[in-house]
Amino acid sequence: MVTLSKIYTRTGDSGQTSLGDGSRRAKHDLRVEAYGTVDETNAVLGMVRLHTDGEIDALLGRVQNDLFDLGADLCTPEGTERRSSTLRIQESQVTALEEAIDRYNENLSPLNSFILPGGSPAGAVLHLARTVCRRAERLVVELAAVEDVNADAVKYLNRLSDLLFVLSRVANNGGKDDVLWVPGANR
Repeated sequence: MVTLSKIYTRTGDSGQTSLGDGSRRAKHDLRVEAYGTVDETNAVLGMVRLHTDGEIDALLGRVQNDLFDLGADLCTPEGTERRSSTLRIQESQVTALEEAIDRYNENLSPLNSFILPGGSPAGAVLHLARTVCRRAERLVVELAAVEDVNADAVKYLNRLSDLLFVLSRVANNGGKDDVLWVPGANR
């Protein structure tokens, strides 16, 4: 468990931050960008939850917790774990997202067009969360091209963006209130 008794430490004043293994990196380092964008995704999900309740709200709460696990995973480079309790995203967390996608997508009608972000307040913010999640995924994939990264971390973000898309349709009256793209409509 993390104990935060003092919020400012001044250790980042020089533009560097500590990773989970104790090493220091520039705050603009790709690894820091990646887990920072995961944190941004989590913050947007907090906004989504202002518009949700019941099962979907509970699911998003579990996802928010997973995103902290993912941040811990990404802030500790592979092979540098200082203790066996280092958090890593696991396949079971990816599988849980897949199961949720399948369950919520089951009752949605197939799409005949791309969807414009919008619809209900929850649907719109879920689309925002999806796009931030996709950015996090791109950064983690870029990081994986130059450093070892847990493959399940990439899978988790990929599935999460899919889940957020499906949930946006659920929030938009089961897809009935989706705003569909009409190619060339304004020519």
